[in-house]
Amino acid sequence: MAGKKTMPLALWALTISAFAVGTTEFVIVGLLPTIARDLGVSLPSAGLLVSLYALGVTIGAPVLTALTGKLPRKTLLLSLLMLFAAGNLMAAFAPSYLALVGARFVTGLAHGVFFAIASTIATNLVPKEKESSAIALVFLGLTVALVTGVPLGTWIGQNFGWHSTFYGVVFLALVGLGSSALLVPSNLASDAPPSLRQQAQVLTSPRLLLVYLITAVGYGGNFIAFTYLAPMLTEVTKLSEGSVSLVILLYGVSVAIGNILGGKLADRIGPVAALTVVFGGLAASLVLLGLGLTSPWAAIAVTLFWGGFAFGNVPPLQSYVVQIAREVAPEATDVASGMNIGAFNLGIAFGAWGGGHVVEQMGLQAAPFVGAAIVAGGILLVRWSGSLEAKAVSKRLALESV
Repeated sequence: MAGKKTMPLALWALTISAFAVGTTEFVIVGLLPTIARDLGVSLPSAGLLVSLYALGVTIGAPVLTALTGKLPRKTLLLSLLMLFAAGNLMAAFAPSYLALVGARFVTGLAHGVFFAIASTIATNLVPKEKESSAIALVFLGLTVALVTGVPLGTWIGQNFGWHSTFYGVVFLALVGLGSSALLVPSNLASDAPPSLRQQAQVLTSPRLLLVYLITAVGYGGNFIAFTYLAPMLTEVTKLSEGSVSLVILLYGVSVAIGNILGGKLADRIGPVAALTVVFGGLAASLVLLGLGLTSPWAAIAVTLFWGGFAFGNVPPLQSYVVQIAREVAPEATDVASGMNIGAFNLGIAFGAWGGGHVVEQMGLQAAPFVGAAIVAGGILLVRWSGSLEAKAVSKRLALESV
């Protein structure tokens, strides 16, 4: 482990890199109408650029995390950031829709492993009671990307062409690469690569599989609406494209606050209680969005409220997985973390894909209501997981008392 003085720098290096990764993941949401027009495809087809990126993350996170287990953590981190920069360069030069789809998929492969490794590095750099907050600091890069990178990238794409946005992301990726090379210590603790049997424990643990389902359902429900935020605001709320960039910026500010509070809430009351609160607020926000979408002021106000809950579930979900993995598969926490990153993005993939069908069959205004219903299902799964955890604790205490 790095010395105490270097820990904050190491965490901030991960945050800077996460900013670059987060920008490329979410900037596509603001550019969907622009890309659809330029490439001559429908909005649901453009939405597949979100789904297929997420599918790359889903495949890359668990598979590549397991395959790269023998690499030193810093070497792996820098290699992933180089692959990420290359994927965005492919997107910047993409001459067609299919080429852009391929570039997004390649970039998603790097994304998944990056956040899996970054999360476990973060927890190794801080005391146990600060783990959720450390993960929240890493994922703050995603939220800051929503505040600055995504609205700026959206504005650049609307005014100079979407290819220009990806050139900007390549620059951000190189900044993240340089920061990580300078600030992340080389002597990071690294666990021995897990055996196939140990990796199988992750895939066969009912408690871990349930948390992955919670992640996919909760995130998927949100992305049914979030993927089509820009067209909802332009076509239903009748805002200008310039105004949409501003709303996305304000949404990102709300997300940043919610992300930090989500980590602190999980540290204080535990992941299960924190997830119940966050998912409840998220479902309510989506219902309010659907009701207020035709009024510009109501839509903007609800979008800000929605942002506070939309990503507040990330720190408690990720720390919950690490917590359970240490009990059921302690030698494979990296793999367990990677699987949860995959579950996040499986939810995004199906949410964006399902949202496309909702938009096509029922219209843009129906997307928030459908998303709210799915997130409500996530609350039931959270409570079920909490009851299983309570039973496991009771059983362990009974055995210890014998």
